[in-house]
Amino acid sequence: MARVVAHLGRPETPQETADRKAEFSRRYRSSKTFRNLMAAMLVTIAVVFVVVAAVPRGEPAPRPEPDVAALAADLQVERGRPVLTPSLGEGWRVNLATTEGVGGTEAWTMVYVRSGESGFLRVAQGFDADEAWVGQVLDGTRSTETTEIDGVTWNIYRPSNPSGTGNIDYALATAAGPDYVLVYGDAAPETAALAAASVTTQIEQLREVP
Repeated sequence: MARVVAHLGRPETPQETADRKAEFSRRYRSSKTFRNLMAAMLVTIAVVFVVVAAVPRGEPAPRPEPDVAALAADLQVERGRPVLTPSLGEGWRVNLATTEGVGGTEAWTMVYVRSGESGFLRVAQGFDADEAWVGQVLDGTRSTETTEIDGVTWNIYRPSNPSGTGNIDYALATAAGPDYVLVYGDAAPETAALAAASVTTQIEQLREVP
């Protein structure tokens, strides 16, 4: 017996029955697709959340400081003379310690930076160098004054164009036997003096090298 449809007031025709079932199937499939899409989105969001939660937080681990004393000891054996091991005190760390060509001369160079602040200070021992080497490093800057630190006389340099000397605006230099010692950077003069004082003994030893 054919189904009586209320809004028609008569039984459905075979075609109307087929159309009704087809529409029901279409709506069911559409609803199922939407639910599947929502489920997939929720799964994706959950995966992203897990990945983000698993990423380590905090600051990256600081790069280990070079062992200045160990490197200097090896270099001292190689060179057959004292090699500098400066100390700048609390708050300063060594960022680099290596031999490099500075102004055409091989130099044992250490770069110090202050933790969490700007500013740097280099301490360099130019091997078999003289005052001309200092002029090359400091872009021709000449010394017009001196200072005495722990009994050692240092020439003072104040580059007038720091941008032309790698942001160096203050330097100290002194002869040390066959070598020349240069303390330079944009740190305060007091910091440069502290670094210079920390190598007084080694400068005196270098001055005794025949």
